Amino acid sequence: MRQPTSVRALETFGRVRLSESFFMRDFLFSEIAAVNGFANIPDDPDLAIAAGRALCQTLLEPLQEKFGRVAVRSAYRSPEVNAFGNANKLNCASNERNYAGHIWDRRDAEGRMGATACVVVTRAIGYYDRTGDWEALAWWIHDHLPYHALEFFPRYAAFNITWRERPERQIYSMIPPRRGWLTKPGHPNWAGRHDHAYAPLLQELAG
Repeated sequence: MRQPTSVRALETFGRVRLSESFFMRDFLFSEIAAVNGFANIPDDPDLAIAAGRALCQTLLEPLQEKFGRVAVRSAYRSPEVNAFGNANKLNCASNERNYAGHIWDRRDAEGRMGATACVVVTRAIGYYDRTGDWEALAWWIHDHLPYHALEFFPRYAAFNITWRERPERQIYSMIPPRRGWLTKPGHPNWAGRHDHAYAPLLQELAG
């Protein structure tokens, strides 16, 4: 597929179904692009679609099936959009660090395909607001889904969830007072099951 250069072509691209619940258009909105007049469109639509389908089918759909609606806060960024966000300190890492992350249509330095979306599990907001416990959701994902990386943020316990080929499975938090790594390969808590960590969340949502 060529890069969309007309309204009709962009409509067609946006209607590409990535999974049962998600379409490409769900992942293209960017405040940076909207305010600054950038076209947030992949240079390599086929790679973006392939990475997006893997993200949606292996991570977002199972997450939504278990917990209910997954709201997309931000997702795909073109290299132009991401570079502008990084240069202007708008919470964007460098392009090189975001290849196979928010920049879906570039492979990372190891040649891996990947995609990131920042999402909110809406049914878990009340539990998080009341308890401050973001780790429950993190550990459930760690035990059940083939994610590459998670990064949690204070508002609504929103988090970046990344699918990537040959995943590393690591979890980082920006939520005080425990900012830093929750787990990554080599940490003593990385292996095994963590059912006790998310049992209260599951019990509350079941009620």
